[in-house]
Amino acid sequence: MNINEIAKLAGVSRATVSRYLNDGYVSDEKREIIRKVIEETGYQPSTQAQTLRTKKTSLVGVILPKINSDTISREVAGISDVLTARGYQMILANTNNNLEEELKYLSLFRERQVDGVIFIATMFTRKHKQMLKDYKVPIVLLGQHLEGYPCVYQDDYRAAVLVTEKLLEKGTKFAYIGVTERDEAVGQKRKKGVEAALRKKKLELSPEYLKEGSFTLDSGYEKACELFEKDPTIDSLVCATDTMAIGAMTYLKEIGLRIPEDVQVVGIGDGALGKIVEPKLTTVHFYYKTSGREAAAMLVDLLEQDKGVCKEVKMSCELVERESNR
Repeated sequence: MNINEIAKLAGVSRATVSRYLNDGYVSDEKREIIRKVIEETGYQPSTQAQTLRTKKTSLVGVILPKINSDTISREVAGISDVLTARGYQMILANTNNNLEEELKYLSLFRERQVDGVIFIATMFTRKHKQMLKDYKVPIVLLGQHLEGYPCVYQDDYRAAVLVTEKLLEKGTKFAYIGVTERDEAVGQKRKKGVEAALRKKKLELSPEYLKEGSFTLDSGYEKACELFEKDPTIDSLVCATDTMAIGAMTYLKEIGLRIPEDVQVVGIGDGALGKIVEPKLTTVHFYYKTSGREAAAMLVDLLEQDKGVCKEVKMSCELVERESNR
């Protein structure tokens, strides 16, 4: 079945069918006839032919750092909701937190035929910034702020302030498990938020009470071990992510410390595990699915409205107090 056969069955010209398929003007009467013929025959227009004709693929590349992440899955769900509703399909590119893989996929999507890209970023190297500067395909950054680019990002600084202030109500001796400061959002902003909240109470984190982890349960466990083997009198532990916080809690339970009576523990992110671990984890809720929707809607507007407006959206956050703080 091809466009000529559809035209013959509908009793219209090939040009009329072509205008119908491309949302051009067709009278209501002829539009209804063509619609019925296409429905009855199950005709599917050639994607390749449409791409050649319109220069549009209806494909969006989504570059993500880790596919087995509660945070990322929520963001991708939000992206999918909007793209599906607006007639686009996703191509997911999982980089496994490998910066070179990120650069490879950025280059691939720039060269291959996708209409736009959503980049769930973790950090920006000089190579990243140079590639983005030269990027010809519309792109929206999700999870990191980079001035001059459309982006949707979390208020990581405020999130860290919120959980630290909560522990300060009953805590006096603090430690912090973070991630590399090359990650501006989780690494830099959250650490600065913790330090700022402590300074208000005339407290400081000396280097031996700061540990750099790597987003995993094992990392939280190992860094907690390093901290508490050195000083078992720490009574408040802030972790940059829920995952590391739960790893730390596992270690603390193994050495016989009670949570929160002996040690308060908080995370950031409000992941699924924090709701089922015992005691349930006090954390900060980010609106990750909404963030994904915002990023996708921003990209589709850039693609369809051609406004060229560069929006930077910082999402709100909310303290979720459960049982791991006193």
